[in-house]
Amino acid sequence: MKPWIAIPLSLVAAGALQAAETVTVDMARATESGAGPSLGTISISESRYGLVFTPTLAGLEPGIHGFHVHMTANCNAVEVNGKLTPAGAAGGHWDPGKTGRHGFPWEDDAHRGDLPALYVAADGTASQPVLAPRLKKLQDLHNRALMVHAGADNHADHPQPLGGGGARFACGVIKVPSSPGPV
Repeated sequence: MKPWIAIPLSLVAAGALQAAETVTVDMARATESGAGPSLGTISISESRYGLVFTPTLAGLEPGIHGFHVHMTANCNAVEVNGKLTPAGAAGGHWDPGKTGRHGFPWEDDAHRGDLPALYVAADGTASQPVLAPRLKKLQDLHNRALMVHAGADNHADHPQPLGGGGARFACGVIKVPSSPGPV
């Protein structure tokens, strides 16, 4: 192969590899009528230490918020006990091991979807990345939902279930493109 062809092909391959290592999730306000206004994005990237979730969000209440991967790639509201639950179609926290337990993001006997809490600054923006050490591959998150809850998360089921994060405030669907074949 001629060198002037090999270099552009290697750049294409490097670009394809980079695209496979990061995905951007559009986040919208969760409402009783479905997705509301856009709140920004969260980029998810692979690192040797686990997946990194980097928010670029605005319009949230300042403070600490529960942050989780949910089972289903659907942010629609659903009726529960006669009341519409915003983003209820996303289901519960992703729990492929069927632990049935909410916990810290590094505990093996807790939901895999339990992420570190999301910090929102006084101006309502979130930009501080969080690391999920047990989550290693973006592809594992394909067709799941990413959720920001209205309240904080104590990473336990007591005194309130699921960390006490409360209402689903923002939701986004995670779509990971298929890995490209060899170049």
